[in-house]
Amino acid sequence: MKTITDFPERVRIIDHKWIPLSDGKHLAAKIWLPGEAEKRPVPAILEYIPYRKRDFEAVNDSITHGYFAGHGYACLRVDLRGSGESQGVLRDEYLAQEQEDGLELLRWIAEQPWCNGSVGMMGISWGGFNALQIAALRPPELKAIITVCSTDDRYADDVHYMGGCLLGDNLSWASTMFAYNACPPDPALVGSQWKEMWLERLEKSGLWLKSWLEHQHRDDYWKHGSVCEDFSRIECPVMAVSGWADGYTNAVFRLLRGLHVPCKGLIGPWSHKYPHFGIPGPAIGFLQEALRWWDQWLKDRDRGMMDEPMLRVWMQESVPPRPLYKERPGRWVGEPGWPSNHLHHQTYHLQPDYRLLQEAAGQEGRLSIHSPLSVGLFAGKWCSYAAPPDLPHDQREEDGGALVFETPPLQEKLEILGAPLLNLEVSSNEPVAMIAVRLSDVAPDDKATRVTYGLLNLCHRESHASPKPLEPHQPFRVQVALNHIAQSFPAGNRLRLSISTSYWPLAWPPPKPVRLTVHTHTSNLMLPVREPRSNDRLLRPLMHPQGAPPIATTQVEPKNHTWRVIRDLANEASTLEVIIDEGTTRFDDIDWTVTNRAKEWYTFQHDDFNTVRGETRWERRFEREHWQVKTLTRTVLTSSQTHFNLHASLDAWENDKRIFSRNWQHQIPRNCV
Repeated sequence: MKTITDFPERVRIIDHKWIPLSDGKHLAAKIWLPGEAEKRPVPAILEYIPYRKRDFEAVNDSITHGYFAGHGYACLRVDLRGSGESQGVLRDEYLAQEQEDGLELLRWIAEQPWCNGSVGMMGISWGGFNALQIAALRPPELKAIITVCSTDDRYADDVHYMGGCLLGDNLSWASTMFAYNACPPDPALVGSQWKEMWLERLEKSGLWLKSWLEHQHRDDYWKHGSVCEDFSRIECPVMAVSGWADGYTNAVFRLLRGLHVPCKGLIGPWSHKYPHFGIPGPAIGFLQEALRWWDQWLKDRDRGMMDEPMLRVWMQESVPPRPLYKERPGRWVGEPGWPSNHLHHQTYHLQPDYRLLQEAAGQEGRLSIHSPLSVGLFAGKWCSYAAPPDLPHDQREEDGGALVFETPPLQEKLEILGAPLLNLEVSSNEPVAMIAVRLSDVAPDDKATRVTYGLLNLCHRESHASPKPLEPHQPFRVQVALNHIAQSFPAGNRLRLSISTSYWPLAWPPPKPVRLTVHTHTSNLMLPVREPRSNDRLLRPLMHPQGAPPIATTQVEPKNHTWRVIRDLANEASTLEVIIDEGTTRFDDIDWTVTNRAKEWYTFQHDDFNTVRGETRWERRFEREHWQVKTLTRTVLTSSQTHFNLHASLDAWENDKRIFSRNWQHQIPRNCV
């Protein structure tokens, strides 16, 4: 990334500002102001998240918001109620209280002497969620949003459930927020009230995972904050952004399809990161693109945004399977609208001899699969949060436990853009079953790279709100949608469709092992084929990443991110171990040192579905001279055929004294999951 120091505007930074709310609480903000804003008011950009402006997001914030401020925008990074230095308690995701606070924030910003009354919202992940959610409330101050790596559907397409299947990332994400909610404010900013604020968070933030496990179906809990319930509520322009290694690409396509306002969609090869920090690369000059968007809608300057294709995506080329890539080869392609008129469906039929052909099956066939729990150990993360090495490995490790159909070598290049659809006639020997479907790119040397996948809890085949147990051995028809993707398959490679009855630990397995029978003669795979177009070569080139100078930090202890599959053959035990160790970082200008470490283990024994176990541990430490705060959190989730069993603990120390300790123990009935 190129660091820019010569901006059109001089930037003034207000490191900490209290913003009052109507109930007497105050939210904490960091503000970047163009130097002349109080004489010549400017539009404002708000990012409103719980990830601590003081430390965890401080470096990225300085790069991003310093850049916009240098180009004439007032920028605010505000900690949610109960996070960072903001007062109160954060009790769950996307509560009505959070949205009400957001509306008050927008009004406060618009009334400031340095703001001209026009405000935009942007954010990645949580900030992308609440940008959409607050836009749906139609505040008059909000003129446009940029939502990055977010969703319009909190049940069907979020970290908690996918296709009605409980995701392993539900545990991982709950544990992440469990640790965040235990962090103290900085005494240097909030003064002597810091400990009272901290203890209130420790006492009252609660165990969010319990609530998420209690809502196993699509109900009002998940409908709240899901803007797909009524797209017409959003009346301001929306830019939606994601990456193919992220978990939130599908939402971009639904937003473009469902919204009736000016929209732009952008999808690169990236993981769960802003595109100017994009991994895998190529990263792009996203701040320049965002600046064009803000100028268009907050300053009424025509920057040509709406003359360009509605959707721009990175058409990925074939690569060997690896858990990390520095860059993904490919090219940018554009579509003037979505759904696109330039696509056609190409149908491949499942054959009783395990082939995948464009010709319909000539005879009836029934093939069955009873997958071991080991299928999924090489699946990677549902969402690549920390960036690689958490991408899927060679799928040959998985396909021995799956039902596999494969094409002959392709005679010519094939490119797809959109969501592949698998139409199945299938029966199950158990009343609760799931299906995992993978599409892989198989090279001439037989290495198999997963391109996309889909999950479906078969009890949810008709409804996520009112699922029904299956009638064992009775065939039924179902459609499984795979995640949207843009992929180029070269001539000579093969397409492989893999079907399994488990996908642990990406998804929690069903209560019992399942055998599925697929009726091949009535089953097919539909691919959204896109022919290469000469117009793609005319797309405006995207610039290289730029940003403002980052704040000064020193890495005191090194980072370590590892991903290990451990097979203990003597004890028939398998473990996926994930270590995300950010080491220890000192924020030089404020003499503030932060340690951040996480470990996760996902295990099973003897292929016994009652032995699946997820465990997460977090350590966070905050230090100044003669002062230290440390928190340790631990969460363990297991299951039986009838219940989920949840155990969690939280311990907190001030210096060498433990000042808080609590344990939680819950049993939650399983209901068609």
